[in-house]
Amino acid sequence: MKPQTLFVGTYTDGDSEGIYKLTFDPNSGKLNDQKLVAELPNPSFLAISKDKKNLYAVQETADFDSLGGGVTAFRLKEGSLELQNSLGTQGAHPCHVALSNDGQLAVSNYTGGNLAVFDLDEDGSLKQNPQVIDHKVLDTAKTAHVHKAHFNSDGLFVADLGLDAVKWYSRNGEKWVNAHQASLDMLAGAGPRHFTFNKDQEFLYIINELNSSITVLQRDDEGSYNELETQSTLGEDFDGESFCADIHLSADGKFLYGSNRGENTIVIFAVDAKTGKLSVAGRTAVEGDWPRNFTMSPDGGYLLVANQRSNNISVFKRDSKTGLLMFTSEFKMGAPVCLVFR
Repeated sequence: MKPQTLFVGTYTDGDSEGIYKLTFDPNSGKLNDQKLVAELPNPSFLAISKDKKNLYAVQETADFDSLGGGVTAFRLKEGSLELQNSLGTQGAHPCHVALSNDGQLAVSNYTGGNLAVFDLDEDGSLKQNPQVIDHKVLDTAKTAHVHKAHFNSDGLFVADLGLDAVKWYSRNGEKWVNAHQASLDMLAGAGPRHFTFNKDQEFLYIINELNSSITVLQRDDEGSYNELETQSTLGEDFDGESFCADIHLSADGKFLYGSNRGENTIVIFAVDAKTGKLSVAGRTAVEGDWPRNFTMSPDGGYLLVANQRSNNISVFKRDSKTGLLMFTSEFKMGAPVCLVFR
């Protein structure tokens, strides 16, 4: 198999300076050839367009302009990044960026408590004047912290860690408005952070940062989502503080993975194909400290974990039959937090 390109987003308050490119060898499972491809402050989350022509990165700061952080569009050219433009996200500390299939990009502003939805030009660059969806006005008792957005055929879904809910929006002309089920509410204090759907969108899996759990919701005949079950991501013998980060389904939908910061593990669940329910299949130490984003190699044979505090990326061989992980190698680099294959 041919070498593959991996882009790494980092925090830049230490040794890192921005976005890096690595080469991944799917035959050996090793990373090498580190190269700085864009100097940028705190590019903590990256996304690549479906046609592989553009890469987008947040600038997780509060001082890009007077309103908060920024987002940058790049053109991908032979593995390098060509700057297109940068715009303010109209909220502080943007932490996630998501792409639609029809020319929009959504940026989640964590401290800003809002979501900015940009239209994209034909070349993939960012257009001015995004629609800003303000979550701060939704609850006077809680503090909004928008953490992830996701476009699919049912609309736009937005996890708000501070409001303990996933908000759902539908397209109405040029604007996004509340869907028929405006809020998918979690347990108070759960802190929904990231989420993923199965292929037909019948099941929604939400990883909750603050109470270290995964909540499974199922879509009913009326098209609304209802809680099916909630499972802890932590081992029964773990005694300490831990906070969930990322969540991914394997391509075949058979296994669900989640990262635990504190326990420093990837938890592995087997997914029942009929009911959508989860059962613990295993748990693997990440060979590092504070696992953030993780990703699977394009063929699903490996799982790679960005360990922020130990300054390394851990590589695991993945068994497609059992879902289990075996550590194979690590790559040292400063504060990796987001991993995206081209």
